[in-house]
Amino acid sequence: MAKVSLGAKTMTLPTPAWLIGTYDAAGKPNLMTAAWGGICCSKPVCMTVSLQKPRHSYAAIMERKAFTINVAGEADVAKVDYCGIVSGRDHDKFAACGYTPVRSELVDAPYVGECPLVVECKVIHIQELGVHTMFVGEVLDVKVEEAAMKDGKPDPLAIKPIVFAPEDRHYYGLGVDLGPGWSLGKAIK
Repeated sequence: MAKVSLGAKTMTLPTPAWLIGTYDAAGKPNLMTAAWGGICCSKPVCMTVSLQKPRHSYAAIMERKAFTINVAGEADVAKVDYCGIVSGRDHDKFAACGYTPVRSELVDAPYVGECPLVVECKVIHIQELGVHTMFVGEVLDVKVEEAAMKDGKPDPLAIKPIVFAPEDRHYYGLGVDLGPGWSLGKAIK
């Protein structure tokens, strides 16, 4: 099939729409929406988030060497967007969104009490990449609401994570269950 070349772009589908939780220098809990992030290692379990230096959360992560990844559900899409368009320097995003900051017992960062999925990360590597700095966080714990579990595992259809499409700058829902991994492909053999 013919392809259209788009050139070098920040383009993959989907990207996450995460709320990154930090404490600023004054100890105030803050959130920022981030799409540049993902899993980067299985052992030790690590995830990344990449931020630009001018961001309020950048300084917080540099100082405290910790962050949380908060996965909000589709119903909170306006809150997730809000946390990406105002700065924590000037706004209390937890209060504006009606979110509860919960102090992590494992890392020096808050998480969102209302988010169905939370990942607590301790920074173990920092890599300057150009306009972004990639923070590699070792995952110390993943917390999931009981109502968002199915057969002892997080249920994506119950969590309803928000995904972001960078090219059209829209948020989307997850979609439908297409079937089990490491199983569907066996039909091709």
